This record gives sequence, C-alpha cells and structure tokens, in this order.
Amino acid sequence: MTLAAAHVNTGDTAWLLAATALVLLMTPGLALFYGGMVRTKSVLNMLMMSFVSIALVTVVWLAAGYSLAFGKDAGGGLIGGLQHAGMAGLGPDSVQGTVPTLLFATFQLTFAIITAALISGAIADRAKFAAWLVFVPLWALLVYVPVAHWVWGPGGWILDRLGALDFAGGLPVEITSGASGLALCLVLGPRLGFKKDAMRPHNLPMVMLGAGLLWFGWFGFNAGSALGANGLAAAAFLNTLAAGCTGLLGWLFVEQQRDGHPTTLGAASGAVAGLVAITPSCGSVSLLGALAVGLAAGVVCSYAVGWKFKLNYDDSLDVVGVHLVGGVIGTLLIGVFAVDTMTGGPEGLLYGGGFGQLGRQLVAVIAVAAYAFTVTYGIGKLLDRTMGLRADEDHEHTGLDLTVHAETAYDHGVLGHGAPVSAHSVPSAQKVKPHA
Repeated sequence: MTLAAAHVNTGDTAWLLAATALVLLMTPGLALFYGGMVRTKSVLNMLMMSFVSIALVTVVWLAAGYSLAFGKDAGGGLIGGLQHAGMAGLGPDSVQGTVPTLLFATFQLTFAIITAALISGAIADRAKFAAWLVFVPLWALLVYVPVAHWVWGPGGWILDRLGALDFAGGLPVEITSGASGLALCLVLGPRLGFKKDAMRPHNLPMVMLGAGLLWFGWFGFNAGSALGANGLAAAAFLNTLAAGCTGLLGWLFVEQQRDGHPTTLGAASGAVAGLVAITPSCGSVSLLGALAVGLAAGVVCSYAVGWKFKLNYDDSLDVVGVHLVGGVIGTLLIGVFAVDTMTGGPEGLLYGGGFGQLGRQLVAVIAVAAYAFTVTYGIGKLLDRTMGLRADEDHEHTGLDLTVHAETAYDHGVLGHGAPVSAHSVPSAQKVKPHA
C-alpha cells in the first residue's frame, strides 16, 4: 500500500462514488423534466441539449476545466493554473482530503455538466443545435470554470478573501445558470407566438418523473458535497429533503390562493425551487432554517416565473424564475439562518451574527450574477453574428425534432399541444433536409 492510498477513507470514497452517480443521473432527469414541459414538436431536441452537454463538458473538463477550477491559484483568486491540464499528474494514488483526486474531479465534473444543461431550458424551442454545440464548451471554460474557482478552488476570492459561504453550488450552479439563461434568451428573443399561443407542457407525467429523478439525485448533489460519509452529509441530506417539501407546499399554497387550483406542474416546480434554494445553504443552516429556506423559495419563485410576461423576456422553462431567483434566496438566507454548529464559525442575523455575513453573501451574489450574465451575453452575441444562434423560422414553426434531428417523439399523431410531429403529417413544403 502506498502512502497516498493509506490516507484514503474507504467509507468516504464509497459514499462519494455513489453521490457522483446520483449527480450524473440529474442530467437525464433534467432532460425528462424539460422534455415534458415543451411542446411535442421539440421534445427530442430538448432531451438532446441535455444529453450532449454530458459529452461536451466532460471533454472540456478533462482537457483544462478541472485544472483551471481546482488547480493552484494563478493569482488574484480569479483562476487556477494549468498544472493538471489533461489531468496531468493525477493518478490512482492522488488524494484529495480522504478520497481519490480522480473521484473528486469526477464529482465536480457532474456539477459542471448539469449547470450547462440547465441553461437550455431558457432557450427551448428556438436555438440552433449546432450553435449549442459550440456554446457549451465556450461557456463552461469562460463562465463556469472561473466561478467554480472563485467559490471552491484553492485561493478563490469568494471563499478565501470575501468569506461568503456556498456549500453545494448556489453561486456556481444556480445563479450562474439562471443569469446565463437570462442573457441567452435576451440575445435570442421570444419564441414565435410568445404571449399569444398556448405553450403548455405536453407531458406532465414526464415532468413529474423528471422532478422525482432530480430530487433523488439532489441528495448526492448536496450531501455528497460534504466529501465524506459523516454527520455533515447526514444533516445536508435531511435539510435537502425538508426544503424540497416546503418548497412544494409553498408553491401549491400560492397556486391555490391565486388560481384556485394546485397543479402537478406547480408541485414539481415548487420542489425544484426548494431544492435550488437549499443547495448553497444545506451545510450552513439548521433543520428549522432549511424548512424556512424551502418555503421562501416555493412562495417567491411561484410569483417570479410570471415576471417574464411583464418584462417581456421569454425564459421558456423558467430557468430565471426558479434557478436564478431560488439561488439568490438560498445564498442570501445563509446570512440570516447560518448556525455555528453547521458552519464551524459564521452565524446568521437571527443567531447573533449581525449583518456581516449577509453582506458578504450579497456581494458574492451580485458579482457572480453580473459576471455570468455579461460573459454569456457576449458569447451569445458572438455566436449569433458568426454562425447564427436562432433556428430558422420555418424550423421553429415545424419543430426542431423533425427539422434538426429527422426524428419525432410521437409517430402516431399529436400528443398534447404542438405542431405536427410525424413526417407524414408535415406539409411537403416544410419537409426540409435536417440540419442544425
């Protein structure tokens, strides 16, 4: 046995292996969640945007992403170095804490994958698939990787200098994806028929199944971030369950009071909103705090999803209303509900910590949201001017499944609300050769 191997804790390693698989499962779960929310004519395209993100982000992460995010700080707390580019110097005997470094790197990779996939919900039904294939690796390197280094990397300025807390990804995952989604949907403009045509989810059972898989995977996401099989992982696990429940109940309460009907879509969305908000705070707040965080997210996000109609930005599947707003709520409420029994030091406003931690959380939120929005908007504009970011109008009208992928999800007619989904039902003038 090598010296490095002697420092590996097999219990911690076994748990992190399971957690890594759970987080990876979240991306197919997200694909089902998003796929059920779109119309029949673009279901497969929605699924593909998530699945292809797994491959694209993995290649980028192994080539340079991990090194830049978690390598030794290259100066200023802004980005890591390239000493581990291509995973150089990392072998079976490399150890990160009590787990193999290669496992730690893979666990972090699954976070990067789902963060990129989350953005696709904001631009559903109208983005060129070829442009998405270029956008994802560029975005992963220029947006996700730097923010991950700021928050979690050695010497990152948000963690080491500012002192803001983020246990499992409110800043790098939720706020970054939400702000990036807002930037891209502004570059693309609204879908054809936005605010005029019915754009209801075509398959609510699929949405509920996707939400269930997300919730299941979220235990790996949050409890796995303890990087060990320990009491902190157990507390984060329970906080995750609790916040998901109060998020669900909070959203349904608003629907009942506002609309007179609690819906399955509301239940799924509320659970996700609660899970989003507890992501940064699950390792900082007590169980009571987790219940409050989830409830706040369920209530506020249920109203936030309607902002797009008032402000005229077409966030197709409510990435902004759920992930950006929920991420902000969860990150800021650390400054209110943090307890020293969880954090080992910093306390929130309600526990005698004053406004200091809340102020640090606010600075981190503003910095990350502004950076992600600005850089993503620049990437989107560049792609739009060079290769075109938006799908052709006739492709968008017919549906991206048939025109891009030469496939349909439902070959026996229309299921739910959408345009023709069978090649036999598409007028001859619209039968175009598939391309992105």
